[in-house]
Amino acid sequence: MANASRTPLLDSLTFPPDLSALSPEDLEKLGAELRHVIIDTVSHNGGHLAASLGVVELTMALLACFNPGQDKIVWDVGHQAYAYKLLTGRKDSFHTLRRLDGICGFPCMTESEYDHFGVGHSSTSISAALGMAFARDLAGEEHHVLAVIGDGSMTAGMAYEGLNQAGDAGKRLIVVLNDNEMSISKNVGALSFFLSRKLAGPLFTRAKKEVKDILGSVPRIGPELASLAQKGQHSLKGFLTPGMLFEAFRFNYIGPVDGHDIKALTMAFDVARSLDTPALVHVLTTKGKGYAPAEANPVQFHGVGRFTPEESRAETPAGNADSTAESKRDDKKAGTAPDSVEPKSPKSEGESVASQSEKELLVSAPPSYTSVFGKTLAKLAEKDDRIMAITAAMPEGTGLAAFCDRFPERFVDVGICEQHAVTFAAGMAAQGFRPFVAIYSTFLQRAYDQIVHDVCLQKLPVTLCVDRAGIVGEDGATHQGLYDIAFLRHIPNLYFMAPRNEAELARAVTTSLACDMPFAFRYPRGSGTGVPVPEAPLPLEPGKAEILQEGDGTLAFLALGNMVDPSLDAAQRLEEESGTRVTVCDARWIKPLDRETILALVAGHKGLLILEEGNLEGGFGSAVLELLSEANLRHMPPIQRVGLPDSFIEHGPAGAIRARYGLDSNGIFSRARSFLAIL
Repeated sequence: MANASRTPLLDSLTFPPDLSALSPEDLEKLGAELRHVIIDTVSHNGGHLAASLGVVELTMALLACFNPGQDKIVWDVGHQAYAYKLLTGRKDSFHTLRRLDGICGFPCMTESEYDHFGVGHSSTSISAALGMAFARDLAGEEHHVLAVIGDGSMTAGMAYEGLNQAGDAGKRLIVVLNDNEMSISKNVGALSFFLSRKLAGPLFTRAKKEVKDILGSVPRIGPELASLAQKGQHSLKGFLTPGMLFEAFRFNYIGPVDGHDIKALTMAFDVARSLDTPALVHVLTTKGKGYAPAEANPVQFHGVGRFTPEESRAETPAGNADSTAESKRDDKKAGTAPDSVEPKSPKSEGESVASQSEKELLVSAPPSYTSVFGKTLAKLAEKDDRIMAITAAMPEGTGLAAFCDRFPERFVDVGICEQHAVTFAAGMAAQGFRPFVAIYSTFLQRAYDQIVHDVCLQKLPVTLCVDRAGIVGEDGATHQGLYDIAFLRHIPNLYFMAPRNEAELARAVTTSLACDMPFAFRYPRGSGTGVPVPEAPLPLEPGKAEILQEGDGTLAFLALGNMVDPSLDAAQRLEEESGTRVTVCDARWIKPLDRETILALVAGHKGLLILEEGNLEGGFGSAVLELLSEANLRHMPPIQRVGLPDSFIEHGPAGAIRARYGLDSNGIFSRARSFLAIL
């Protein structure tokens, strides 16, 4: 957490800050202080480091030229908005970033009046900003509307849908293209290569206007001269810059501009503000700027867990060159540690140096579910050349980077195009291939129509690998994977399962390959439970649950996925406390349900507790209740469901969120004990 001695200039700013009044020297010092706070806070809490470090000068220039209390600034994705948060009233609470009940890791409208649009998924900013521009004009207001979008997000079609409408409408809108040649992983496609040309050039838009005015004033032949000059300027711009692409959308193109030169940025924004038609400012930045390890490895430092910052920062506030922060947070519990690659070993709570036992625990931690999936798929691909791996700009995050290295011809990264990824996979499946599409649960929502029409309707054997299903933790409401059960289980022709541990996940991959139908399996973020993963995992019988513990007929747990292990723990505690032996069943399958086993559980017990890590509305428990309703049972025992309520779940450590909503072993034990009291 920052203190006055380490961030004197940041602490002295009034709010909202008048950055236009600061000297170039003071702006340079302020940039160093902002980076210092961002690095220290992310080292304690985890977060998105490289992206936020890369836009410090851009953020200061925006706030020097625009008033965030009036002008609407929409950040695409939003994980690069840390400096913006620090400069818009959240400096004193910034140390709570991504913590339970702290400030969000993304712009959030309920958190600040200066967060004009809540974001978390990419490529939405232009559409949202355009709607704000329409509303502004209808209300007769005069403020500016800006969308700050990265080059990675510009690989998604939705961004161009927004550009197309904005150019056609001619609305006064400023799009700031932050071009750092890298989103989370290397951008793909000809367009991203086109955007990332690192050229220094004049501000073409200003020059165009000045030349047009001068030549147009020449008597008699002025208009013809202006037209000829404009054609020549367009030809030069098309050769040197991506300007012609955006002017085809009827945007005035300004740039490229050095994104770390505040003077050049403010000049560009002054030109953009003077226009009454859409403008695009092309800004060139370095991801991880100001922190040498992040500049050297921006992929590793895109989203990081807690780490110890290196002392060799590229920029350090004057007078504090010796000061470095030490991470003091503990994230050792299995299933709660971030999947991100951590540059340094984390420190335990209240200690400046991790103990030897802690280091041993970190080294011996179980592999993540994501890595088990990736290794299993690569192993199967050695013997089955029909297997294709597809991702939407997340090869590292979905565990497919190793697959790409081993089978580059059978790996496709489509960019941030989840919709396209699913339909692309359907086309391959129609030609006899077996594509595995690995997408986070929260991003799979984007491809719903394609799953329904292009895959399931045609019964094509596409496997949806639903990573980060359930609680994901600090990334919060925009990233929790809570809805995939509800939006997938009702689609015809789809098989859908949830393995309880990493060994079962390996078997799920094999099962999907053996099932010649649309298939999906969900698995959580974080480490596995530590069980051995079979070298040759056998397929599972579709629609067959597994009884893990036979009880005494009083109470049964029907648990799904990663709720199975805490249910077993809670059952053991109940038996030790009261002598009641609970039946514990691993449901395994969301669709098809094991009708026979579920009906036997209901008939043979006084009560049934259904447990899932997902939204209760329309979830797994709802599916079980539907099955029981259709069975027309004469006698039904009391049934209760454990899951997430009908609300968006906040950010915070995954373990803390599970505890808050009763999804850990303590919560299950308490819920079951209360349930037993009424049976």
